[in-house]
Amino acid sequence: MDPSTIVGLVVTFGLIILAIGSGLGAFLDLPSALIVLGGTVGVAMVHYRFKELSGALAIAKKAFFYKAQAPAELINTLVDYAKQARREGILALESAASTTEDLFLRRALQMAVDGHEVASIETILSTEIQQLKDRHKSGAEIFMALAGYSPAMGMIGTLVGLVLMLQNMDDPSTIGPAMAVALLTTFYGAILANIIFNPISGKLKSRSSEEVLYKELAMEGVLSISVGDNPRIVEQKLSSYLAPGLRAAVGEE
Repeated sequence: MDPSTIVGLVVTFGLIILAIGSGLGAFLDLPSALIVLGGTVGVAMVHYRFKELSGALAIAKKAFFYKAQAPAELINTLVDYAKQARREGILALESAASTTEDLFLRRALQMAVDGHEVASIETILSTEIQQLKDRHKSGAEIFMALAGYSPAMGMIGTLVGLVLMLQNMDDPSTIGPAMAVALLTTFYGAILANIIFNPISGKLKSRSSEEVLYKELAMEGVLSISVGDNPRIVEQKLSSYLAPGLRAAVGEE
């Protein structure tokens, strides 16, 4: 679980509730929620296919449940593989190819052990990375779209509430509920867009960058091992992918 996402949501909603105080009940209105939530989901269904929406929900889990991958540890592992391959040959990595938990790295090592050409390995792995980028980009874009739809539905709800209020100005008892719909739909739309959808979209982009970097390191490391690069060259080549502050962890093992 990603604690920053959970803590951020708890802090944000906690501050809002604290500011509302004892008047929380006045901010709960079913018609307003139905207009904003139902309308946002409905518009999203018009824009996207069910398959795309379900895929976005699956990808959204990365904003809450994500195990951070340490690129420095991967580099150290790949350097160890390079040393082993240099001493014993590329076939010595067959055991590593079958035991590593990372499926992408396992595939890469298995192709190297099986003797595939370096160009073929690079093409296959690059295609897989590009497909990953496309899936993550699509998921982030869907949440960006939802962030635009929810305030729009809030504005529509506001207009509905104002029309209802103006139509019944002669009945003071209807003004309050209509005004509540008018104001709360805008409130709900702003909450969904700025606390839920936009932050999730940003978090997915960040997670995608981390995952892509990890896979690019794995691919580059296996390609270097396949052509017989010196382990020191492998380490320097892969370290160049990292920010200077992260390079100190490379070689610690």
